Amino acid sequence: MSWGGTVDELPIGRRVAYWRGRRKMSQQVFADRLGKSKSWVDKVERGVRRLDKFSIVYEIADVLAVDVQLLLGKEPERRPETQNCIDQVEVEEIRAALERYDQMSAFFQVVPHSPPLPEMHKAVSHAWLTYQHAKYGPLARVLPKLLRDAQAADSAYATTEHAHDAAHLLGQVYQIASSALRKVGEHELSWLAADRSIAVSQRAGDQLLAGLASYRVGSALLALGRVRPSLEVNVNIANRLAPSGELDPDRLSVYGMLLLNGAMAAARIGDSATVRDLLAGADQAANAMGGDQNHYWTSFGPTNVELHRCATAVELGDGRTAVDTHERIDPDGFAALLPERRAHHYLDIARGYTQIGDVDKASEMLLEGDRLAPSEIRCRPLAHEVLSDVLRRTRGAPPAPVAELAEQMGVGV
Repeated sequence: MSWGGTVDELPIGRRVAYWRGRRKMSQQVFADRLGKSKSWVDKVERGVRRLDKFSIVYEIADVLAVDVQLLLGKEPERRPETQNCIDQVEVEEIRAALERYDQMSAFFQVVPHSPPLPEMHKAVSHAWLTYQHAKYGPLARVLPKLLRDAQAADSAYATTEHAHDAAHLLGQVYQIASSALRKVGEHELSWLAADRSIAVSQRAGDQLLAGLASYRVGSALLALGRVRPSLEVNVNIANRLAPSGELDPDRLSVYGMLLLNGAMAAARIGDSATVRDLLAGADQAANAMGGDQNHYWTSFGPTNVELHRCATAVELGDGRTAVDTHERIDPDGFAALLPERRAHHYLDIARGYTQIGDVDKASEMLLEGDRLAPSEIRCRPLAHEVLSDVLRRTRGAPPAPVAELAEQMGVGV
């Protein structure tokens, strides 16, 4: 969509239209969520009707999930460090980095300088750990430069003996970006980054990295509601990576995660038989590994399989099975998982408790997740939905900690 100028130079109505378009929301859906008519939205976007009440502007910002300052054409205020989310400014910087095509320009001119590969290895490992500790704000601030550096390295080393190594690093950075963007609801951009990783991984000559890139594509497709393509890509690539002969922990980890992701997609369409089959395959792979590991940054192992057993039950609407499974999870195995995995599970199981009507336990799970990894709860649109559901089901005033969390997240009590 082009308006002939930058977004911050536009009248407020045009900015509303721009962000509505970015959110893939029709005027009718937008109007319904605001409690207004489609005609009212159309007049606002064309500048026929003025937005002269701050309360309406804040309501629009809330529906569009953008900082109100962006609608007012101002630089958004950075969120408090405690919230630690990825804001719209950072998303746009990541988008700009993904829109670069340095690999093509390398055919025509001298490639840009890139950092030494050992330095890049350290930076990429640090980015993975930052993601797995659910520190999305700090990750978002380094991702644009990391993307540019990895792209430059991929171009600079393309004709050298280090070509595969440089491509491998870029493939990893695209995957980190894809995962972080999916967390905060930027699903189209997440899909783009994951898709880029598949192409780069093939150049890196690493089947497992390509398999993991397929996992990211499957996750992005699932988030976009493209459930059957997500199921197909996960299962097809898992079948190609199915272990035979000597058991390699790296291969088992990537294979197992593809099966788990496929199970999540099958659960979304209510295919419980496929869910059972895929979980059984993942369970077999996890047991062959002999314990929880983090090969290829997957956190794959028996405990992660159990977390997905809970998550698929929730997707199938079977909160009782999810809660029963949760209560049987080995506490030591769970405690050994990295914060992102554990907090993600608390969010899943909060949904399970709401399904069986136990609002108190659902609240407790959200608070546990927030204590462990605030960004996983406060930054994710899904967590906002779950907390809203908990508040709606709570009789009388919610407990003080829940009310405080709701206020900090901007969820109406």
